[in-house]
Amino acid sequence: MSAIRQDAWSEEDDLILAEVTLRHIREGSTQLSAFEEVGEKIGRTAAACGFRWNSFVRKKYEAAIQIAKAQRQKRSQQKKHQGGAAVTSAVATLEAGEYSGSMRGDTFSEESISVDAVIRFLRQWKGSYQEMGRQLRMLEKELNEKQLELDRLREENDRLSRQVNDVETDYRVVNDDYKALIQIMDRARKLAFLVEEDDENKPRFKMDANGNLERIE
Repeated sequence: MSAIRQDAWSEEDDLILAEVTLRHIREGSTQLSAFEEVGEKIGRTAAACGFRWNSFVRKKYEAAIQIAKAQRQKRSQQKKHQGGAAVTSAVATLEAGEYSGSMRGDTFSEESISVDAVIRFLRQWKGSYQEMGRQLRMLEKELNEKQLELDRLREENDRLSRQVNDVETDYRVVNDDYKALIQIMDRARKLAFLVEEDDENKPRFKMDANGNLERIE
């Protein structure tokens, strides 16, 4: 039994799915049979193949589907034409109520065909529903992971914003202190210059031999 794949669909997988499904449509088979055949070939479930066909691949092959349906109808008409006598006899037998168990493997009543189609349809969509549920759970898990990552990034952004604000505050304090220091140094330099000028302007004296003070110009 093939392992069930969980990886993404490749172009080759999509091509196989399209080719097999179109062949089954042309031959008058059901899509469920096509999905089962594709699943065996590429290692996926029939439900996964049905979900992929209905959600993505089918849209790309609308024209080919119409051609396949036309070919199926043409083939059906040819078969009806070739076996007209046998079909007429079988229909007459059914209408007369002479349907026997021995004919069950070759001929089906309209009711049995409808029930069979409904059962296959329900099975197909049950599988598709399960696949959609699995896809939904995966998306929900991914969404939760993204939400957690977003919350983490928001917290990191808030922390960095606080750090930037603290650095800006420290910068303003240091800048203000620097300006105050420059002003103090400037004042000190001016005071020292004034003191030097005062010392230079003060009169100076010397004492002569008789003990008298003389002013030095």
